[in-house]
Amino acid sequence: MNIEGAVALVSGANRGLGQAIARALVEAGAARVYAGARDPQTVTDPGVIPVALDVTDAAQVAARAAELTDVSIVVNNAGIGSVAFPLTADLEQARRELDVNYLGTLAVSQAFAPVLAANGGGALVNVLSVVSFVNAQHLTTYSASKAAQWSITNGLRVALREQGTLVTGVHVGYIDTDLTRGLDDAKHAPEDVARAIVDGVRAGDEEILVDDFSRTVKAGLSADPRVLYPVAA
Repeated sequence: MNIEGAVALVSGANRGLGQAIARALVEAGAARVYAGARDPQTVTDPGVIPVALDVTDAAQVAARAAELTDVSIVVNNAGIGSVAFPLTADLEQARRELDVNYLGTLAVSQAFAPVLAANGGGALVNVLSVVSFVNAQHLTTYSASKAAQWSITNGLRVALREQGTLVTGVHVGYIDTDLTRGLDDAKHAPEDVARAIVDGVRAGDEEILVDDFSRTVKAGLSADPRVLYPVAA
């Protein structure tokens, strides 16, 4: 897809990966980039247009779709997560993660699908994770919400194919953002992931596996569960 001259909306664009994606789209020549955030005053980057967007507020999402009728690329990046283990996870936090990561993605996708269709199809990009494929025990409820987001991404791909919309799922390991601040593991720079996303959309990729870790885990999905979950074997 040609990004130069396109109009994009990025949710959760006030910090972290969302901010990096918005910047990368500007650098790639997008004519306009709407940077969605619950509080648009937290969007301070030059070259982007702050918009109020709480993906858990269906009425607000619908209002943004009615206003931003020039959008041809939607990036569902907004997400939340916390450290949680299967037997001690807080149920309210788990519900919040599903509300933002899964239902928020679905709400934005439903609202903007007609806008994308009216603008020639465009692209819908859902920022997932390697834990869409496999449950990380210390991020167990976040992993579950990302698995649901991956599933609906595949459903949206089929539903939007007829209108010519490219639906892309992004899978990647740890990114150096607020979510992973307390984790002592190797992390990707948000800018590197953002560039990979832009390159993948430009190439028309339906799935963007950013790193070797994501590619290895996906390749192992058909194996015996003990391959992916050796500790539990």
